[in-house]
Amino acid sequence: MTAVLTLLSILLLLGLLVHGRWSAAVLFSLWAAAYFLFGLIDETTLLSSYANPALATLILLLLVSLALERSVLLERTTQRLLSGREAFATLKLMGVASAFSAFLNNSAVVGTLLGSISRQKAIPASRLLIPLSYASILGGVTTLVGTSTNLVVNSFAVSSHLPPIGMFQLAWVGVPVALACIAVLAFSARWLPRNASDARDSAQPYFLEARVSQSSPLAGLSIEANRLRHLDGLFLLEIERGGRLISPVGPDEVLEVDDVLLFTGEVTRFQALQHFQGLEVFGTRSDALLKANLVEVIISSESELANKTLRDMDFRTMFDAGVVGIRRGDRRLTGQLGRVPLKTGDSLLLAVGADFAQHRNLDRNFHVLGDSLVRPHLSGRQSALALGGFGLVIAASASGLLGLLPGLMLLMAVFLATRLLTLAELRRRFPFELLMVIGSALALAKGLEASGAAQLVADAMRQAFDGHGVYGALIGVYLLTLVLTELVTNNAAAALAFPIALATARAFGVDPTAFVMVVAYGASACFLVPFGYQTHLMVMSPGHYRVTDFFRAGLPVSLTYSVVVLTLTPIFFPLTVG
Repeated sequence: MTAVLTLLSILLLLGLLVHGRWSAAVLFSLWAAAYFLFGLIDETTLLSSYANPALATLILLLLVSLALERSVLLERTTQRLLSGREAFATLKLMGVASAFSAFLNNSAVVGTLLGSISRQKAIPASRLLIPLSYASILGGVTTLVGTSTNLVVNSFAVSSHLPPIGMFQLAWVGVPVALACIAVLAFSARWLPRNASDARDSAQPYFLEARVSQSSPLAGLSIEANRLRHLDGLFLLEIERGGRLISPVGPDEVLEVDDVLLFTGEVTRFQALQHFQGLEVFGTRSDALLKANLVEVIISSESELANKTLRDMDFRTMFDAGVVGIRRGDRRLTGQLGRVPLKTGDSLLLAVGADFAQHRNLDRNFHVLGDSLVRPHLSGRQSALALGGFGLVIAASASGLLGLLPGLMLLMAVFLATRLLTLAELRRRFPFELLMVIGSALALAKGLEASGAAQLVADAMRQAFDGHGVYGALIGVYLLTLVLTELVTNNAAAALAFPIALATARAFGVDPTAFVMVVAYGASACFLVPFGYQTHLMVMSPGHYRVTDFFRAGLPVSLTYSVVVLTLTPIFFPLTVG
């Protein structure tokens, strides 16, 4: 009975993760606490999950990467990538992005290239950004440090007393997978749209809301009389009045005090609203707000703004900026924008004050598009020190001379001593949410094992694949992980799939290495749906993509990825009796 209830609790957790109202950190922490309170895990197991050596390695790697992502090397390399024919430029971009992503954080690679690709005019950004996001995933599956997901799986392996994953152990399958998928992607990229970022008829405009203030001369007059019907580059989409929506808005509609007007249109046209007295944009006079400098930003995966509304926070105090408009891919936002929960990947149009660039929380919350407000790069000498030191740590770990954890600790000490990193920056960018998710997930895995829930699923999978043997079960575990990573985040998918994979391998009495590997590969196989992977969300709005664009370009990549993984994994990691 305990096993069944535990399994039902995991299904409930999965449903809440898919729903997305609560963050993964909150849900995993609550579930870990519940497992402790109900006696599925003891205090020692709970606390040791957050002190796992592999988890400490992951945290250190992410912090060290804060210095690496400021290197001038990636930025300078990008400037040479987009020359020549489009197909060749796309291929070069994917090759370089995958190579860097094998050793650097995927989000850092995409974030560094995102601004320059969005600004250049030679090739439409929409033809490049999905290939960039996919290539960062493909590079990440070739090394242990290529993506946090690999290190998460390694954390589970170490916690389960299995041999840790080697630095380049994933490359036996990861490199052929990356090469095959890049070749397929070079072909499928031709199906991507040519969305001009500055087109007047862009399918993904910004949305802006303006409120008619108490003293506004607009109140009592019709839309036609207020000259709001024929604005250049702007369209009055709907009016919210007393909790109801008026849409479409007719020319004879008379405005009332406290009406909320929702406009849609181009970034460069919003200044037209500053000429209308008595309009407030997100609580600020439109004439004051729209005379400020306008900056476009994308909400990052680490942002504290995710799942919050603009009404929930004092945005102007936090960033010395006011929100002018919001854009979310191809989705039409409706109602009061101040009450719309913000999501990772949303584009915000900000009217910024003089102190905006000096705020220390910008890097954590936003990817800034445009030439201004660029983070200071490391000098050539500093870049050489940062990249050289990181290369030495990777080489020492791969050769067995020095473990990855002590190597990263030494490198962190060097970075702090040379001021490449500061304690203040580490405090600002410390990945608390990831620590809570992975630490709690390790505790959940112990609870699944102790309750018998993992064994229950493993027995069911063994019966389901009884006629196909252990290889059929391996395919089943991979497909389970693949479906999970499309529904929830990649790290959450790995956390949910790993205990099932391990129990399945033990049920068949085989070496669990192949099952561990397909969880690592499957958890990164997010190519069809943009909401499960942070780099997809980062490129969605700048590329003006629809969800169908990801599916159309990603389906052949996903099929190729799966075929190569399931073909090569049993070859390089044989399913021998353990």
